[in-house]
Amino acid sequence: MGVTLTGYLRCADETEAARVRAALDDHIRLTRAEAGCISFHVTATDDPLVWQVSEEFATPAAFEAHQTRAAASDWDRETKGIAREYEIKGMP
Repeated sequence: MGVTLTGYLRCADETEAARVRAALDDHIRLTRAEAGCISFHVTATDDPLVWQVSEEFATPAAFEAHQTRAAASDWDRETKGIAREYEIKGMP
């Protein structure tokens, strides 16, 4: 069974949003290249401080590998402290 994550990344201000925009393309590229990544989308909404997030990984192990890689990445450093509201399905 696959793992899905859906929800929102919510910036408090334009400074946080600028950090997201600066790091996002690389984060998307690296994530989509990961083994087990079925789909990965971080899409701007009508609110310039909010992005909609949708991820799907083939297995819990693939999702956990993504989380581990992302936690050690520029994305993590650039977006630390930015609010995330996620629902994860398919994890044991």
